[in-house]
Amino acid sequence: MRYKAYSAIIGRKKRTEEQRAKDDDNRPVFVHLFDVHDPHKTTEVPKEMLDFNVHRVKIHGLDVNYLPAGNDILINRLKWIEVGTEEKEPKHLLIKGEQIPIGQKSEEK
Repeated sequence: MRYKAYSAIIGRKKRTEEQRAKDDDNRPVFVHLFDVHDPHKTTEVPKEMLDFNVHRVKIHGLDVNYLPAGNDILINRLKWIEVGTEEKEPKHLLIKGEQIPIGQKSEEK
């Protein structure tokens, strides 16, 4: 599904007891979407919170930053982002989108 957002944070969640009991390769992953750049530096709450249970996350064609403090991935300067599982491999989360070129002003709120 396609979303309009200025940034996204992708991270891993803790497994529940039920998920541990399954003992499969899938892990809970979140994608939080924001209307500001660098949301980890603000008190802004996500405008969308998406949860998935997947084996792999694939990020195509986007400039990303790794945040070691939380083991999260940050994607800034978004025009839009598309997030969803692959049709042929539903255990894979596919993330793609379009970013504002570096140096170009955004229309951030």
